[in-house]
Amino acid sequence: MAKSSNLYVRIEPDVKEQAEKVFDGLGISMSNAVGLFLKQVVINQAIPFELKLAPVKIKSVDTLTEVEFNAEIEKGYTDSLAGKGRPVKEVFSDIRKG
Repeated sequence: MAKSSNLYVRIEPDVKEQAEKVFDGLGISMSNAVGLFLKQVVINQAIPFELKLAPVKIKSVDTLTEVEFNAEIEKGYTDSLAGKGRPVKEVFSDIRKG
């Protein structure tokens, strides 16, 4: 057996519990999962997934001022003219998925 080294990590109890359930379902231990993660870091020379901020919550129209509302409409119109956006069918499909 290869030498091993101890790693101590502080994590929120509920996150640990939820992760353990996932790993149990996959048939691997928390230790093996952390080892897999670290091996991927070495192989990729980077964190093996995209890091990004959580999406901004969409404001309800009821909470916008008239100026904010007009700015949102203008932004949508400008994006539309620039070809930014998604097909309506795709948007509604995502809405149905939740």
